[in-house]
Amino acid sequence: MNPGGLLAQAAPLDPGRHLILHPGAPQGSHIEWLYWLIFWILAVVYVLMIVAFTRAGARSRADFIQPLPVMKNEEGDRKARWAVGSAVAITVITLFVVLVLSVITGKQVAGLTSKNPVTIQIMGHQWWWEVTYPNPQADQTVITANEIHVPVCTPVVVLTNSSDVIHSFWAPSITGKRDLLPGYSSAFWFQVDQPGTYRGQCAEFCGLQHAHMGFSVIAEPVDQFQAWQQQQLKTAAEPSDDEASRGRAVFLTHACLMCHTIRGTDAGSRAGPDLTHIGSRRMLAAETLPNTRGALAGWILDPQRIKPGAEMPPNSLAPDDLQALITYLMSLQ
Repeated sequence: MNPGGLLAQAAPLDPGRHLILHPGAPQGSHIEWLYWLIFWILAVVYVLMIVAFTRAGARSRADFIQPLPVMKNEEGDRKARWAVGSAVAITVITLFVVLVLSVITGKQVAGLTSKNPVTIQIMGHQWWWEVTYPNPQADQTVITANEIHVPVCTPVVVLTNSSDVIHSFWAPSITGKRDLLPGYSSAFWFQVDQPGTYRGQCAEFCGLQHAHMGFSVIAEPVDQFQAWQQQQLKTAAEPSDDEASRGRAVFLTHACLMCHTIRGTDAGSRAGPDLTHIGSRRMLAAETLPNTRGALAGWILDPQRIKPGAEMPPNSLAPDDLQALITYLMSLQ
Protein backbone atom coordinates (compact mmCIF):
# COMPACT_ATOMS: atom_id res chain seq x y z
CA MET A 1 0.00 0.00 0.00
CA ASN A 2 1.37 3.40 -1.00
CA PRO A 3 1.68 5.87 1.91
CA GLY A 4 1.52 8.73 -0.57
CA GLY A 5 -1.90 7.57 -1.73
CA LEU A 6 -3.09 7.33 1.85
CA LEU A 7 -1.83 10.82 2.63
CA ALA A 8 -3.78 12.13 -0.35
CA GLN A 9 -6.94 11.29 1.61
CA ALA A 10 -5.93 13.68 4.37
CA ALA A 11 -8.05 16.77 4.92
CA PRO A 12 -6.44 20.22 4.52
CA LEU A 13 -4.45 21.35 7.54
CA ASP A 14 -6.07 23.78 9.97
CA PRO A 15 -3.10 25.09 11.92
CA GLY A 16 -5.05 27.50 14.10
CA ARG A 17 -4.11 31.10 14.95
CA HIS A 18 -0.43 31.94 14.66
CA LEU A 19 -0.49 35.73 14.65
CA ILE A 20 1.68 37.80 16.95
CA LEU A 21 -0.24 40.93 15.90
CA HIS A 22 -3.64 39.52 16.88
CA PRO A 23 -3.06 38.19 20.40
CA GLY A 24 -5.60 36.24 22.40
CA ALA A 25 -3.92 36.72 25.77
CA PRO A 26 -2.81 39.68 27.94
CA GLN A 27 0.84 38.63 27.63
CA GLY A 28 0.58 38.67 23.86
CA SER A 29 -1.04 42.13 23.99
CA HIS A 30 1.92 43.54 25.94
CA ILE A 31 4.34 42.08 23.40
CA GLU A 32 2.25 43.45 20.51
CA TRP A 33 2.30 46.95 22.01
CA LEU A 34 6.09 46.88 22.32
CA TYR A 35 6.38 45.57 18.76
CA TRP A 36 4.34 48.47 17.32
CA LEU A 37 6.29 51.00 19.38
CA ILE A 38 9.60 49.75 17.98
CA PHE A 39 8.10 49.46 14.50
CA TRP A 40 7.02 53.11 14.36
CA ILE A 41 10.32 54.33 15.84
CA LEU A 42 12.19 52.46 13.12
CA ALA A 43 9.75 53.71 10.47
CA VAL A 44 10.41 57.34 11.47
CA VAL A 45 14.18 56.73 11.50
CA TYR A 46 13.97 55.11 8.06
CA VAL A 47 12.07 58.05 6.57
CA LEU A 48 14.47 60.59 8.10
CA MET A 49 17.48 58.67 6.77
CA ILE A 50 15.99 58.50 3.26
CA VAL A 51 15.31 62.26 3.34
CA ALA A 52 18.83 62.97 4.58
CA PHE A 53 20.46 60.75 1.93
CA THR A 54 18.28 62.30 -0.77
CA ARG A 55 19.28 65.83 0.23
CA ALA A 56 22.94 64.88 0.51
CA GLY A 57 22.82 63.21 -2.89
CA ALA A 58 21.19 66.24 -4.52
CA ARG A 59 23.74 68.59 -2.96
CA SER A 60 26.66 66.41 -4.05
CA ARG A 61 25.32 66.37 -7.61
CA ALA A 62 25.05 70.15 -7.65
CA ASP A 63 28.59 70.49 -6.28
CA PHE A 64 29.82 68.08 -8.95
CA ILE A 65 28.27 70.17 -11.73
CA GLN A 66 29.54 73.47 -10.33
CA PRO A 67 32.39 72.72 -7.93
CA LEU A 68 32.78 75.36 -5.27
CA PRO A 69 36.15 76.55 -3.99
CA VAL A 70 37.21 75.00 -0.74
CA MET A 71 36.64 77.56 1.96
CA LYS A 72 36.66 77.39 5.71
CA ASN A 73 33.09 77.68 6.98
CA GLU A 74 33.08 77.89 10.75
CA GLU A 75 29.35 78.54 10.89
CA GLY A 76 28.62 75.49 8.74
CA ASP A 77 30.98 73.32 10.76
CA ARG A 78 29.35 74.42 13.99
CA LYS A 79 25.88 73.53 12.64
CA ALA A 80 27.16 70.18 11.45
CA ARG A 81 28.63 69.37 14.85
CA TRP A 82 25.39 70.41 16.52
CA ALA A 83 23.36 68.23 14.13
CA VAL A 84 25.59 65.17 14.66
CA GLY A 85 25.61 65.64 18.44
CA SER A 86 21.84 66.03 18.51
CA ALA A 87 21.37 62.89 16.40
CA VAL A 88 23.63 60.88 18.71
CA ALA A 89 21.83 62.18 21.81
CA ILE A 90 18.39 61.40 20.35
CA THR A 91 19.57 57.90 19.37
CA VAL A 92 20.93 57.18 22.85
CA ILE A 93 17.78 58.49 24.55
CA THR A 94 15.53 56.50 22.20
CA LEU A 95 17.47 53.28 22.76
CA PHE A 96 17.36 53.85 26.51
CA VAL A 97 13.59 54.40 26.40
CA VAL A 98 13.14 51.20 24.34
CA LEU A 99 15.32 49.32 26.86
CA VAL A 100 13.23 50.54 29.80
CA LEU A 101 9.96 49.73 28.06
CA SER A 102 11.28 46.27 27.11
CA VAL A 103 12.09 45.56 30.76
CA ILE A 104 8.66 46.80 31.82
CA THR A 105 6.99 44.63 29.17
CA GLY A 106 8.99 41.61 30.32
CA LYS A 107 7.81 42.17 33.89
CA GLN A 108 4.21 42.54 32.72
CA VAL A 109 4.42 39.30 30.74
CA ALA A 110 5.94 37.44 33.68
CA GLY A 111 3.89 39.15 36.37
CA LEU A 112 0.80 36.94 36.29
CA THR A 113 0.18 34.99 39.51
CA SER A 114 -2.67 33.07 41.09
CA LYS A 115 -3.30 30.99 44.20
CA ASN A 116 -5.22 28.39 42.21
CA PRO A 117 -3.80 28.11 38.70
CA VAL A 118 -4.05 25.25 36.23
CA THR A 119 -0.66 23.53 36.32
CA ILE A 120 0.77 21.92 33.20
CA GLN A 121 4.10 20.16 32.75
CA ILE A 122 5.59 20.30 29.25
CA MET A 123 8.50 18.08 28.25
CA GLY A 124 10.20 18.64 24.92
CA HIS A 125 11.29 15.61 22.89
CA GLN A 126 12.77 15.26 19.42
CA TRP A 127 10.29 16.09 17.89
CA TRP A 128 7.08 16.23 19.91
CA TRP A 129 5.68 17.67 23.14
CA GLU A 130 4.66 15.62 26.15
CA VAL A 131 1.91 17.39 28.09
CA THR A 132 1.04 16.40 31.66
CA TYR A 133 -1.60 17.79 34.01
CA PRO A 134 -0.19 16.68 37.37
CA ASN A 135 -2.29 15.74 40.35
CA PRO A 136 -1.31 14.47 43.84
CA GLN A 137 -3.51 11.46 43.08
CA ALA A 138 -1.73 9.47 40.39
CA ASP A 139 -4.98 8.22 38.87
CA GLN A 140 -6.09 11.83 38.36
CA THR A 141 -3.05 12.80 36.28
CA VAL A 142 -3.72 13.49 32.62
CA ILE A 143 -1.01 12.79 30.03
CA THR A 144 -1.39 13.73 26.39
CA ALA A 145 0.77 15.01 23.53
CA ASN A 146 1.07 18.13 21.37
CA GLU A 147 -2.36 19.54 22.30
CA ILE A 148 -2.57 21.77 25.36
CA HIS A 149 -6.10 22.39 26.60
CA VAL A 150 -6.59 25.37 28.91
CA PRO A 151 -9.67 27.11 30.36
CA VAL A 152 -10.18 30.71 29.25
CA CYS A 153 -9.70 33.60 31.67
CA THR A 154 -7.80 31.29 34.04
CA PRO A 155 -4.11 31.65 34.97
CA VAL A 156 -1.99 28.73 33.79
CA VAL A 157 1.46 27.92 35.15
CA VAL A 158 3.64 25.90 32.79
CA LEU A 159 6.54 23.82 34.15
CA THR A 160 9.07 23.03 31.43
CA ASN A 161 11.91 20.60 30.81
CA SER A 162 13.60 18.82 27.91
CA SER A 163 14.52 15.17 27.53
CA ASP A 164 17.28 15.65 24.97
CA VAL A 165 18.32 19.03 23.48
CA ILE A 166 17.32 22.67 23.88
CA HIS A 167 13.80 23.37 22.65
CA SER A 168 11.85 26.63 22.74
CA PHE A 169 8.12 26.85 23.48
CA TRP A 170 6.50 29.63 21.45
CA ALA A 171 2.81 30.38 20.97
CA PRO A 172 2.93 33.81 19.24
CA SER A 173 -0.69 34.75 19.92
CA ILE A 174 -0.32 34.03 23.63
CA THR A 175 3.14 34.80 25.00
CA GLY A 176 6.84 35.04 24.18
CA LYS A 177 9.42 32.31 23.66
CA ARG A 178 10.50 30.10 26.56
CA ASP A 179 13.54 27.83 26.33
CA LEU A 180 13.38 24.24 27.58
CA LEU A 181 16.79 23.13 28.79
CA PRO A 182 17.85 19.51 29.41
CA GLY A 183 18.20 18.82 33.12
CA TYR A 184 16.88 22.24 34.11
CA SER A 185 13.29 22.99 35.12
CA SER A 186 11.71 26.40 34.66
CA ALA A 187 8.24 27.88 34.87
CA PHE A 188 6.18 30.64 33.30
CA TRP A 189 2.61 31.88 33.37
CA PHE A 190 0.03 32.78 30.78
CA GLN A 191 -3.70 33.34 30.52
CA VAL A 192 -5.85 33.11 27.40
CA ASP A 193 -8.93 35.34 27.33
CA GLN A 194 -10.36 34.42 23.92
CA PRO A 195 -11.53 30.87 23.10
CA GLY A 196 -9.88 29.32 20.09
CA THR A 197 -7.06 27.15 18.81
CA TYR A 198 -3.65 28.82 18.88
CA ARG A 199 -0.77 27.37 16.89
CA GLY A 200 2.61 27.02 18.59
CA GLN A 201 6.04 25.99 17.41
CA CYS A 202 9.48 25.06 18.68
CA ALA A 203 11.52 28.22 18.12
CA GLU A 204 15.01 26.82 18.83
CA PHE A 205 16.70 24.67 16.18
CA CYS A 206 16.65 21.20 17.73
CA GLY A 207 17.55 18.86 14.90
CA LEU A 208 16.41 17.61 11.54
CA GLN A 209 12.67 17.86 12.17
CA HIS A 210 12.69 21.12 14.11
CA ALA A 211 10.22 22.65 11.63
CA HIS A 212 7.79 19.77 12.28
CA MET A 213 7.65 20.22 16.05
CA GLY A 214 4.42 22.11 16.47
CA PHE A 215 1.69 22.15 19.10
CA SER A 216 -1.73 23.66 19.69
CA VAL A 217 -3.07 25.58 22.66
CA ILE A 218 -6.82 24.97 22.74
CA ALA A 219 -8.55 27.56 24.92
CA GLU A 220 -12.13 26.70 25.84
CA PRO A 221 -14.75 27.64 28.43
CA VAL A 222 -14.16 26.23 31.89
CA ASP A 223 -16.97 23.69 31.68
CA GLN A 224 -15.69 22.34 28.36
CA PHE A 225 -12.16 22.14 29.73
CA GLN A 226 -13.34 20.21 32.77
CA ALA A 227 -15.34 17.85 30.56
CA TRP A 228 -12.26 17.27 28.39
CA GLN A 229 -10.15 16.61 31.47
CA GLN A 230 -12.64 14.09 32.86
CA GLN A 231 -12.70 12.30 29.51
CA GLN A 232 -8.90 12.15 29.44
CA LEU A 233 -8.86 10.51 32.87
CA LYS A 234 -10.74 7.50 31.54
CA THR A 235 -8.89 4.42 30.38
CA ALA A 236 -9.19 3.32 26.77
CA ALA A 237 -12.67 2.27 25.78
CA GLU A 238 -13.28 -1.37 25.02
CA PRO A 239 -13.50 -2.13 21.28
CA SER A 240 -17.08 -1.82 20.07
CA ASP A 241 -16.85 -4.26 17.15
CA ASP A 242 -14.79 -7.13 15.77
CA GLU A 243 -12.59 -4.91 13.58
CA ALA A 244 -11.63 -2.69 16.50
CA SER A 245 -10.92 -5.80 18.61
CA ARG A 246 -8.63 -7.07 15.89
CA GLY A 247 -6.96 -3.65 15.77
CA ARG A 248 -6.23 -3.77 19.49
CA ALA A 249 -4.69 -7.21 19.03
CA VAL A 250 -2.53 -5.85 16.21
CA PHE A 251 -1.38 -2.99 18.43
CA LEU A 252 -0.50 -5.31 21.31
CA THR A 253 1.38 -7.84 19.17
CA HIS A 254 3.50 -5.49 17.05
CA ALA A 255 6.16 -2.83 17.66
CA CYS A 256 3.55 -0.25 18.77
CA LEU A 257 3.58 -1.90 22.19
CA MET A 258 7.29 -1.10 22.64
CA CYS A 259 6.93 2.69 22.51
CA HIS A 260 3.39 3.78 23.40
CA THR A 261 0.92 3.70 26.27
CA ILE A 262 -2.76 2.91 26.01
CA ARG A 263 -4.13 2.94 29.53
CA GLY A 264 -6.39 0.00 30.22
CA THR A 265 -4.24 -2.33 28.10
CA ASP A 266 -0.84 -3.99 28.49
CA ALA A 267 0.79 -1.14 26.51
CA GLY A 268 2.68 1.01 29.01
CA SER A 269 5.84 2.35 27.38
CA ARG A 270 6.71 6.04 27.68
CA ALA A 271 9.17 6.24 24.77
CA GLY A 272 6.53 7.81 22.51
CA PRO A 273 3.31 9.76 22.97
CA ASP A 274 0.47 8.40 25.09
CA LEU A 275 -2.21 7.14 22.68
CA THR A 276 -5.02 6.48 25.15
CA HIS A 277 -7.21 9.15 23.54
CA ILE A 278 -5.50 9.66 20.19
CA GLY A 279 -8.81 9.59 18.33
CA SER A 280 -9.87 12.85 20.00
CA ARG A 281 -6.86 14.84 18.77
CA ARG A 282 -6.99 17.23 15.83
CA MET A 283 -3.51 16.55 14.50
CA LEU A 284 -0.80 13.89 14.34
CA ALA A 285 3.00 13.85 14.51
CA ALA A 286 3.34 17.14 16.42
CA GLU A 287 0.87 19.06 14.24
CA THR A 288 2.35 17.73 11.00
CA LEU A 289 -0.72 15.82 9.73
CA PRO A 290 -4.48 16.07 10.27
CA ASN A 291 -5.91 13.23 12.33
CA THR A 292 -7.67 11.35 9.53
CA ARG A 293 -7.63 7.67 8.56
CA GLY A 294 -5.49 8.34 5.50
CA ALA A 295 -2.92 10.45 7.32
CA LEU A 296 -2.77 8.02 10.22
CA ALA A 297 -2.22 5.09 7.85
CA GLY A 298 0.60 6.90 6.07
CA TRP A 299 2.21 7.80 9.38
CA ILE A 300 2.05 4.22 10.69
CA LEU A 301 3.41 2.64 7.52
CA ASP A 302 6.28 5.03 6.78
CA PRO A 303 6.86 7.83 9.30
CA GLN A 304 10.39 8.37 7.96
CA ARG A 305 8.94 9.57 4.68
CA ILE A 306 7.00 12.26 6.55
CA LYS A 307 9.50 13.14 9.30
CA PRO A 308 12.95 11.76 8.37
CA GLY A 309 14.97 11.12 11.49
CA ALA A 310 11.98 10.63 13.78
CA GLU A 311 12.41 7.81 16.30
CA MET A 312 9.31 5.99 15.07
CA PRO A 313 10.32 3.21 12.65
CA PRO A 314 8.34 2.04 9.59
CA ASN A 315 5.71 -0.61 10.30
CA SER A 316 5.00 -3.18 7.63
CA LEU A 317 1.43 -4.36 8.16
CA ALA A 318 -0.95 -6.33 6.01
CA PRO A 319 -3.72 -4.10 4.59
CA ASP A 320 -6.44 -5.74 6.69
CA ASP A 321 -4.36 -5.44 9.87
CA LEU A 322 -3.60 -1.79 9.09
CA GLN A 323 -7.25 -0.91 8.58
CA ALA A 324 -8.22 -2.71 11.79
CA LEU A 325 -5.49 -0.88 13.72
CA ILE A 326 -6.65 2.47 12.38
CA THR A 327 -10.26 1.68 13.33
CA TYR A 328 -9.14 0.86 16.87
CA LEU A 329 -6.97 3.98 17.25
CA MET A 330 -9.66 6.27 15.85
CA SER A 331 -12.12 4.83 18.39
CA LEU A 332 -9.93 6.00 21.29
CA GLN A 333 -11.80 9.20 22.02
